[in-house]
Amino acid sequence: MSSSFTHGAGAVTRRTVTTSAALAAALLLTGGGRAAARPGAAAPAGGRTLRLPAPTGPHRIGHTTLYLVDPARRDPWEPALAVREVMATVWYPARAVHGHPVAPQMTAAAAALFGRIDAEIHHLPKSGVDWAATMTHAHIGAPAQAVRRPVLLYSPGGGDPRTLGTGVAEELASHGCVVVAVDHPGDAGEVAFPTARAGRGRVRPTVFRGDPRTSPETFRTAIGTRIADLRFVLDQLEVLADGGNPDAAGRPLPPDLGRALDLRRVGAYGHSAGGTTVAEAMYEDRRIGAAVDMEGYLDHPAPGPDRAGELFPVARHGVDRPLLLLETDGFPGRAELARSWAAMLAHPRGHTRRRRIDHAAHAVFTDYAALAPQLQAAGLMPPEDRVTLVGAIEPAVSVPLVRHHIRSFFARHLPGR
Repeated sequence: MSSSFTHGAGAVTRRTVTTSAALAAALLLTGGGRAAARPGAAAPAGGRTLRLPAPTGPHRIGHTTLYLVDPARRDPWEPALAVREVMATVWYPARAVHGHPVAPQMTAAAAALFGRIDAEIHHLPKSGVDWAATMTHAHIGAPAQAVRRPVLLYSPGGGDPRTLGTGVAEELASHGCVVVAVDHPGDAGEVAFPTARAGRGRVRPTVFRGDPRTSPETFRTAIGTRIADLRFVLDQLEVLADGGNPDAAGRPLPPDLGRALDLRRVGAYGHSAGGTTVAEAMYEDRRIGAAVDMEGYLDHPAPGPDRAGELFPVARHGVDRPLLLLETDGFPGRAELARSWAAMLAHPRGHTRRRRIDHAAHAVFTDYAALAPQLQAAGLMPPEDRVTLVGAIEPAVSVPLVRHHIRSFFARHLPGR
């Protein structure tokens, strides 16, 4: 895994949001599919098609999903489910891709629910977008390169699906990592399963009705469940690396996928609640050798006015492995975030580093960094909503910058053997 990276974007300058949106449509989104429409152009039948930024690495990318069932845990959000189910997407360097179709970002069923749930949460357009039409750059079921690769777990933000981390995952896979993005059902906005079962349909929506951090009990349950999910996924990856098939539906796996996993080199990165999750998971599980927390609190919500929330053990005691704290200058929760991050940084062994992206907002770490400017350019999102979501930073700057921070961190701390 190379540590070299050239993003070609100089110092971030404050420009108009309109200029940024035009650059997003004209410059950033390359790599196949229908061209981004001009602002004001008629939307295609079914709504406008948005495009994800192309990965920059030398490897073609394979794609598969894993349906994993943990019989040792009950689902914390749905009493009718006696087991805990987890869905994951695996991106990996492919040996060959001919004959393997390109994967959509979301299934049609998940996209339909996404267009309702996320439209409400993030002020996305309620019509005019075909969310199911966005394609990735990864090929379904392509055979993996039989070369042991670093394994990176991804935990998305609270209420977000794993599919909103596609751009970064593809970038990492194109540069020689295996990326496993984990959905946390009941928490994630929508999770599509291979089949329906008693207690849920084919697509399971989030139970959240607002910010889970406003409820200390909900937040504690969410983070505890997420950490257990990641540890369980690691257990199942060990089964896969040993030649087994952990998919609970028995679906066939891409050839040589298990041989692509180097579980001696495991990292984790997460956004918001996912950042909290990966930092604490690294503290609890020594299999995780490095982690990136993108604006995830490292304390529990305050139990009352003028009372500080309890720090997570990772912030109380520190870690002996590398942790990157990655933030924006536009996150509304920066003041609240500062307390637990300051505690993390105060530990004397110096394993934690902090970096900031300016002129950006909280969702710039997700695919919204590329998608929101396209929505604005098409007249489907007001400039102020785009700034609230991802900031005024140009996507031609933000996308490579976020990729660079994450990829260079893991290249340094999970080097090739």
